[in-house]
Amino acid sequence: MATDAKGEPLVGRRIILGVTGGIAAYKSAELCRRLVGAGAEVHCVMTEAATKLVGPITFEALSGNPVGLDAFASSEPGAIEHIRLASLGELVVVAPATASFMARYASGLAEDLLGALLLATKAPVLLAPGMNTNMWEHSATQANAALLRQRGARFVGPEEGDLACRTRGVGRMAEPDRILEAAEAALAPQDLVRMKVLVTAGATREALDPVRFLSNHSTGKMGFALARAAASRGAKVVLVSGPTSLPTPLGVERVDVLSAEEMASAVLGRSRSQDVIVKAAAVTDWRPATPAPRKLKKGPGGGAERLILERTPDILASLGGSRRGGRPILVGFAAETGDPTAEAERKLEAKGCDLVVGNDVTAEGAGFGADTNRVVIVGRGGPPEQLPLASKATIAHALWDRVATLLVSPPRARSKEGVGRARGRSGTNRRSKA
Repeated sequence: MATDAKGEPLVGRRIILGVTGGIAAYKSAELCRRLVGAGAEVHCVMTEAATKLVGPITFEALSGNPVGLDAFASSEPGAIEHIRLASLGELVVVAPATASFMARYASGLAEDLLGALLLATKAPVLLAPGMNTNMWEHSATQANAALLRQRGARFVGPEEGDLACRTRGVGRMAEPDRILEAAEAALAPQDLVRMKVLVTAGATREALDPVRFLSNHSTGKMGFALARAAASRGAKVVLVSGPTSLPTPLGVERVDVLSAEEMASAVLGRSRSQDVIVKAAAVTDWRPATPAPRKLKKGPGGGAERLILERTPDILASLGGSRRGGRPILVGFAAETGDPTAEAERKLEAKGCDLVVGNDVTAEGAGFGADTNRVVIVGRGGPPEQLPLASKATIAHALWDRVATLLVSPPRARSKEGVGRARGRSGTNRRSKA
């Protein structure tokens, strides 16, 4: 989804996608599609060996640009093609990067268009190796990889998995999603470098009996997008997540929890070492006071006719009431069923936050499980910022833009009344929470 939102790493960026002669070249077509879908302008360059596996017309159709094949041909009159492409690209991605290609690149050979433009470019280079396990583990390949890293090349993968030679091991090219994440990190603003960030995501579950629980519809997509965006901008990220099937973002430390109590322990135990905490999880507000040790049965005497509930820990209020000197920066979320601005403003004061992100989960395209969101960001010393419907990745980067300004310009002191209320709510499991 193309967007001009500030901070979105790939929108409008010019990427050279190099494809070499590995069987994983078929996955490079999907990578090209994903890069274009993320808003990038993609120009593909293929080695002769790569054309034996996937036709150039495939990449031309997916990218919308001519495919570079010949170092002595040019798509523009009078231009030297490898210099033109080297100057055009803001990032060069080679996927797959075969053992043969890595050996040529490490030796500085410019015998084809891809090799020549790599020697001429000043852009960052991202390699996604793909080859047989024995070839990857060979001392020559490892020496070439080490040399290329020393020269500044970035690597994503290879991963362990099934290989084309019908064996299993390390050497499989990273999946397009992973390469896309690595490309984002290579181009994202590095304004969170050395920052320690904790993000919570997903729903918590509160046991009713051994087979049932109370929860909500949160999938964790917003929190995972926030963790991924922070990592791409250089932060050291811990992601505390409730149950979800989402894959862990690249470079993120993940801590899985089940209940609100477990999430509170994981977050509060790490809070003092963090620079920023973003509470995007949809923590279940209530839990059974006494979970049944056995499955509750239907009918009279089954035990479910009366269910006594108690409040779960108010993690956000505990964080707001315990921090000192305005650290860590604290961001809360308010998922509402109506206009979220008023509740976001109330939570900003009551919980002692620096920012609160509100959204209406009943709005089209902005509810649980959606890939898009429409939010309002409420902070101190300025009017609410309403963001239009956009991808959750775009929303995540917009929020980190705001947080980055707070890290260099401390927020105005929170009201004593608001902080006092936050402290009054913290430290108990039976009082109101976010």
